[in-house]
Amino acid sequence: MTIELPDLPYASDALEPVISAATLRTHHGKHHRAYVEKVNALVRDTDLAGATLEAIVAESSVRGAKSDPAMTSLFNNAAQAWNHAFYWRSLRSKGGRGPQGALAELIESSFADEGRFSEALKAAATGHFGSGWAWLVLDEGALKIVTTSNADTPIVRGQVPLLVIDVWEHAYYLDHQERRAVYVAGVVDYLIDWEFASRNLEQARRIDLRPKPLSSDTRTPPRVDASMPLQ
Repeated sequence: MTIELPDLPYASDALEPVISAATLRTHHGKHHRAYVEKVNALVRDTDLAGATLEAIVAESSVRGAKSDPAMTSLFNNAAQAWNHAFYWRSLRSKGGRGPQGALAELIESSFADEGRFSEALKAAATGHFGSGWAWLVLDEGALKIVTTSNADTPIVRGQVPLLVIDVWEHAYYLDHQERRAVYVAGVVDYLIDWEFASRNLEQARRIDLRPKPLSSDTRTPPRVDASMPLQ
């Protein structure tokens, strides 16, 4: 099984003016593609060849923690491939209209109201030091805003991601230079795909989606397909 670069779920100019077509083509077609190609190169002729991307992320995280440099490199590339695929699904043209249903209720009970939640998400994404990601996750049933640095991802932390904002500079520098706050505000206010986040919440409440390392569990890890909405 070769890991493939997922198609964008919208046209390259669909997220303008917050994210330009030029940024999207570079970000998806060069940065994301490079991570996918590196993963395929690193797993070739290993016991992880043919594994799902989620299983590769989980297993390389465990082995990398045991000071295996090759596994650390594999984790960085595999997690970045997964994070990017999830990021594309977290956005949509004419998004940002706010959560509905169960997710809206959970946000209200967790953050008092949607306005405070929105400001907290913007603050976390803007204030994160260096490269990384700002996530809305479900953690043991609790809704949380968390950030991760570099390639780190909540799927190896026992958390279920609902949506994510990429705060690596390549996500916004062509359009906004150093003004990360402008990019983040645009994403939160206009581009978040709340239907995607709601489907992820619904799925998380039905089944434990956290991938398990192959070395500690012989069962097939549950699949989280970041390339398409969870059903």
